[in-house]
Amino acid sequence: MTTENDDTPAELLRDVIEEFDCSTGTLHRLEGDELRLVEHQGIPDPVVDRIETIPIGKGMAGIAPERREPVQVCNLQTDDSGVAEPGARVTMMEGSIAAPIVGSDGALEGTIGVAKPEPYEFTPTECDRLLRSGALVAQQL
Repeated sequence: MTTENDDTPAELLRDVIEEFDCSTGTLHRLEGDELRLVEHQGIPDPVVDRIETIPIGKGMAGIAPERREPVQVCNLQTDDSGVAEPGARVTMMEGSIAAPIVGSDGALEGTIGVAKPEPYEFTPTECDRLLRSGALVAQQL
């Protein structure tokens, strides 16, 4: 993924969704100790209302920055690990991953997440690619 200085958050998220052959995605910016939804694509309205603000440590989007590493679930519909919030099932997605967005100075900037409509386990290479994509997104937040 490459970015241009005038890319909007919607364009950046769209590019990441396409790069990972996913159907949905979210982009959150860190504000204080919460994540605020900046952009989303393919997320049902009832879910959007629930993810407007996410505390650090809650759900996949909140756990990824807490751990400073990608967090994934192979199938949101059957997951019982406690990592994903039960409301995530409304998305009808299965393979899902969220990664922290870390700026070039090492500061946490937010979280980016994408998901597929079928069970999927993201490879370590894909996890690294999502982290790198997040670093590029950080330049535009």
